[in-house]
Amino acid sequence: MRDSLVRVGVVVLLSVGLMTTAGCGGSGQTVHFDVLPQQQPVQQAEPEGLRIVIEPFEDRRADKQRIGMRTHLWGGTTYFNVAGEKPGAVYAQALADRLRAAGWLDRSWDVRVAPAGSLPNADIVISGQIFEFAANAKSRLFSTYITTSHKLTITARNTVDQSSTSRSLESAHSDTVVWFSEDDVKRLITANVKETVDRYLADTTISQRAVRPRR
Repeated sequence: MRDSLVRVGVVVLLSVGLMTTAGCGGSGQTVHFDVLPQQQPVQQAEPEGLRIVIEPFEDRRADKQRIGMRTHLWGGTTYFNVAGEKPGAVYAQALADRLRAAGWLDRSWDVRVAPAGSLPNADIVISGQIFEFAANAKSRLFSTYITTSHKLTITARNTVDQSSTSRSLESAHSDTVVWFSEDDVKRLITANVKETVDRYLADTTISQRAVRPRR
């Protein structure tokens, strides 16, 4: 009988600990995430003499104040946003970092991030529109369910022949964790950014000093 009571007590303590971790009340604060994918340094030749400018992407989301929230088991919320609170700047920088490291044709490129019209002598100008950049978490008994999703369009305008090419991209991830950490949300958002940038570069190439769709 005594052993049974001890076991019950242990189970209750573990349950309370799990519920406290998974669903403690939120205080309404905002957590900011640095979600730029880390680029591996590679041995590259000198960048090709092609000037590429990436404009900060336009934010077309209905709610621009945050990217999402965590709802807590015991009530309250924690809000999520990216560092700098501008997803459009995040995507422009992520694409620039990727192109400098190893972009089209597995080589580095001369890329700058700049506002629209500030560098008029660019050979290629890349812009984008973000329609969805979401991250949400819902704490439940013994677990937290996390979802992230991105939808955007990237357009490249070529000076050499005044042509342009556009790609619509989507990425979604989800995970269920017992021990919630804000790093879990950061990991999924970073995966979204990396996946969409990689897919854009896989769908396009450089030919005759212009961005072209791959055949």
